[in-house]
Amino acid sequence: MPNPHISFGLNDVVEMKKAHPCGENKWKIIRMGADIRIKCLGCGHSVLMPRSEFQRKIKKIIEHGTKDEENN
Repeated sequence: MPNPHISFGLNDVVEMKKAHPCGENKWKIIRMGADIRIKCLGCGHSVLMPRSEFQRKIKKIIEHGTKDEENN
């Protein structure tokens, strides 16, 4: 059963349903478009996935990104 629509944005820190092999479960959204690129906050590995797949795998938003981070 798919998640109800979760509103996410650039630089948000999200929790995914499954943890990364390094053991961390927190990811930062670093690119948005048709595909979403997320970066593991544990080891720094980044993953690119289609938006539809990301929406299925996201569990919740931990922290919303700030506008100031978008300019860096």
